[in-house]
Parts: sequence; C-alpha cells; structure tokens
Amino acid sequence: MLFTKMEATGNDFVIVEAGDEDRPWPGLAVALCDRHRGIGADGILVASSSSAADARMRMFNPDGSEAEMCGNGIRCFAKYVLSRDGAVRETSTLSIETKAGIKAVFPFYDRDELTAVKVDMGKPVFSPSRIPVLMKVAKPEKRYVPPIVDFPVALGKRKLPMTFVSMGNPHAVCFTKDDPARFPLEDVGPRVERHEMFPKRVNFEIAQVVNQKKVKARVWERGAGGTLSCGTGACAVGVAAILHGYTETAVEVELPGGNLEIEWNGKDQVFLKGPARFVFKGEWIERN
Repeated sequence: MLFTKMEATGNDFVIVEAGDEDRPWPGLAVALCDRHRGIGADGILVASSSSAADARMRMFNPDGSEAEMCGNGIRCFAKYVLSRDGAVRETSTLSIETKAGIKAVFPFYDRDELTAVKVDMGKPVFSPSRIPVLMKVAKPEKRYVPPIVDFPVALGKRKLPMTFVSMGNPHAVCFTKDDPARFPLEDVGPRVERHEMFPKRVNFEIAQVVNQKKVKARVWERGAGGTLSCGTGACAVGVAAILHGYTETAVEVELPGGNLEIEWNGKDQVFLKGPARFVFKGEWIERN
C-alpha cells in the first residue's frame, strides 16, 4: 500500500488511497501511526472519490477511532489532492467531503508552490446536546442556546473553568494566566477527555491570552493524546477567546508546532489558515 507522509505545524499524518477496497481502517490506523513499529503519525487520512465534492477525506486517530473533522489534516489533504499528478494544480477553491460535512478550502500559492491553505471550518456549535456535553440547560427546546463559558468541571478536588464548543468535533477550552507549557497536560488531558460529561469524549485545550491578537495553547487530542498542533483545537481556542472578549476577531494561536491564523466574526463561519508540507512517500508492507 503506497502512502504519503505530511505535516502541518507539527501535526503529522499518513495519507493513503482507499481505492476500491474496503480495508480495516481502524486497525491499519493503529499500525501505521505506531512510532516504533509503524510509520508514525497523529492520524491517517483516507482519500477517496466523492459524489458531492472534489474529494472525500476520512480521518482515523492512532487508537483507531474515526474523527469527524481535522483542521490540520484537511490542509494537508488539500495539498495532497492538488499535487497528485506531480505538478501543483492551481485553483481558487476546493471542496472536500468529511464526516462533519463538505468543507471549502482556499489554497495560497507562491510561484509554483502551494504554501498555505485556508479552510472554511463552518459555524461553531454551542448547544450541549450537539457538542455533546451532558448538562442541563434552562430551555433546551429553544432554537438558540447561549454558549456555555467557564463552566466548572470537577476533576477530583480540582475544578477547571471550561468553555464548550464543537468545530465538527467536541472541544473543552480552559484559560489560564500561566504559560501552558507549565500545565500538567499529560495528567489532566486524559481525565478531561474521558470525563463522564462527554459521552463521545472530548478534545481539551489549555490556553493563555498573550494580547488581543495572540493566544498560546496546548492540546490534548481525543484518541491521539498530546500533539504539537491541532487545527480544530486552535479554532476552538480562537472562538472561546473571542467569546470572552479577550481578543479581536482575527487571532493567532501559538501551538508547540507552530502558529495558526483564526478568524471569526462572532456569528458566522470560522476560518483557519496555516501551512502544510510533504515529508516523504513510501510503501507499507501489510502483515498477515
């Protein structure tokens, strides 16, 4: 099976073609993502044709679970699709079908190189039942449910104020005054991910506001653990920061693997912009 390794701000992926075969993708994801016995990645992206868009992307985490959406992954995927024939195909927009719906992506070029991709990530979702988060709201039958901000989530004797948002997948964002690098993410992250409030588990972000244009963050990804970067996580952090009034409507999110640009006007779609890079290509020898 041929594969392509790509990365986006340190979030790395193995891209494979689905072809006409129905392969056991969850098990393959576990094997391919293994950094000692496999290729090593934060997830695999499965490319196939789509009757509704230019291409279809499925994303599987290192634990074999399938994610609804991946912001860094879709930028890598877009660059992969536009470079399939060895030469970069120039276009103003590309549509990609995902489990979270069809996403529009906008490539940016420098001479003959595709250097960055901007993604319409859709509108953020705040309704607890749709994120999902198990909690009561005053009138769940109402069409509009206000965002849940700084809700105290109990972790033993500790309570963390969290803002809940879905960017096609569930996120819980916690702001801190300290540098996120000092936060015990490896201890707290797994406990938040599998907290009883989140029936489908959750991605957890710890964030610090630097100024009105910049936020620093670290992410514990559902099904992957601590990663250098997370596109949907950066979007969730940007949305949460704008909701709180901490930043302007265009904000840079600094992650350990690099910086991502987030735009949200407070009511419509969220836009994510960042780089994507090829690492290497190879052939996976499947084991019996």
